[in-house]
Amino acid sequence: MKGWLRDVRRIESPNCDARPEGERIGLIVIHAISLPPNEFGGAGVIELFTNRLDPATHPYYVSIVRLRVSAHFFIRRDGELIQFVPLEARAWHAGVSSWRGRERCNDFSIGIELEGCDTLPFDERQYPVLIDLLRRLRRRFPGCELAGHADIAPGRKTDPGPLFDWRRISGQKDPGRPQIMARTGIQGVQGSSEQKDH
Repeated sequence: MKGWLRDVRRIESPNCDARPEGERIGLIVIHAISLPPNEFGGAGVIELFTNRLDPATHPYYVSIVRLRVSAHFFIRRDGELIQFVPLEARAWHAGVSSWRGRERCNDFSIGIELEGCDTLPFDERQYPVLIDLLRRLRRRFPGCELAGHADIAPGRKTDPGPLFDWRRISGQKDPGRPQIMARTGIQGVQGSSEQKDH
């Protein structure tokens, strides 16, 4: 099926639908997630994105078991990359959101979840995977801008959080994060990958 990257583990999420007709993908959104909160390595995120979360396994799950959410990609602490939704489909990751005056960011964005939280640094193994993924996506969707979830839902969301190192994806030019560029001197992700994607 079109929209699945080669050499990436694939777990299909039912939590997606068609983008509006003619909609152009122009934004990549970086998120952070951990389930249970501040715990890593379990099956919680996969179960959430595939509607198989068992509320009996953790008290927190009772409050989120009815959520229907997903992201296109999930990068685990060990660097494993999983794709849940094909690129041409609309994943349900942004919620109430706005970017450059446009609302409903799910319509025109790709969502990348990193296994992480606001209070702990991300794992070193996650950054090279994220950088390579961003390059592949920017090759496929030239001019795609980059934002954190907090940028498109300020006051409602904080991820990827203060410990996400935007400098690790610097060294290239990205007009999609003017506020981050001003604060850190970052330049966005561009370049190409030899791998071809479907």
